[in-house]
Amino acid sequence: MCPHLILRQVYLYLLSKVASVTAVCRSNYGVAKREGFIINSSLFGQNIHFTPHVVSDCTKAVIGNSEPFDYVLVCSKAIPGTIPNIIRPAVTPGHTTIVLIQNGVGIEEEHAAAFPSNPIVSCVVYLPATQRPAGVITHGEVERLEIGSYPSSASSQHAEAFAKLIQDAGATAELYDDVQLKRWFKLVVNASWNPLCALTLCTDVEFMESSSLATGLAFDIMLEVCAIANAHGYTISREEAEFQLGRAKARIETRKGIEPSMLQDVRDGRKMEVEAIIGNAVRLGKEKGVKCEKLELIYVLAAALDSKGGKSA
Repeated sequence: MCPHLILRQVYLYLLSKVASVTAVCRSNYGVAKREGFIINSSLFGQNIHFTPHVVSDCTKAVIGNSEPFDYVLVCSKAIPGTIPNIIRPAVTPGHTTIVLIQNGVGIEEEHAAAFPSNPIVSCVVYLPATQRPAGVITHGEVERLEIGSYPSSASSQHAEAFAKLIQDAGATAELYDDVQLKRWFKLVVNASWNPLCALTLCTDVEFMESSSLATGLAFDIMLEVCAIANAHGYTISREEAEFQLGRAKARIETRKGIEPSMLQDVRDGRKMEVEAIIGNAVRLGKEKGVKCEKLELIYVLAAALDSKGGKSA
């Protein structure tokens, strides 16, 4: 029997080849319900017209379904205190695996508390995609999921099963004993460029070119994230941080700067993932006595910007 999933957006098309899927859409519900999605992918093809089963919330997702969902994939922004209540109608205690395909660190705890009898799979995603206009997905040349159980001491059974499902769908899945190291490694980039670009309304290239001190500030923040990760037992070296910075610096020659998700959120009037990407890192740093003054400063500024309002994505 095909696994029965509830999910949103990017992996919908691929997983529909190997599973029964339902898309929960909010801001783009009207368009998706009427017209489906158009996918333009550098990897999987252009002008793919896809019309899945679309609902506006998880309560509607379970109507008419005689079988429980095997997986609920959370692909929305990691805004604290929101997702467990949203997905609860679709989660069957002791059965449904909750898969978190989201940014940040420390995001799993609230789901573990809300659903103590359900397995949790934590994923780091590399899949640059935009949805402009609503219903039209543009995907670049990278696609990879790094997958692990939460907590890392939990059985790997459910993470292995989900990784196989992703691979069967034609996507890339890499399984790790402790995926938190991968979360911290991605955070080196996210916790620096995301808030810096959002606060300045600059792409990463524009920010680096704005003053002689800009690139150094970004790197200092990266090193603070490395120090916090290292204090929690996840070793990320200075050389690895230099590698991440080098990826951005290489774009200066092409002048093709990246517009991080927080900058997109500010421009579109949406809430940002301030706590998941910056706030949790600051708190984890303080917990271990790690000095992270620059990260703390941009956290305060980003939180103030976010407090002005915005709609949930």
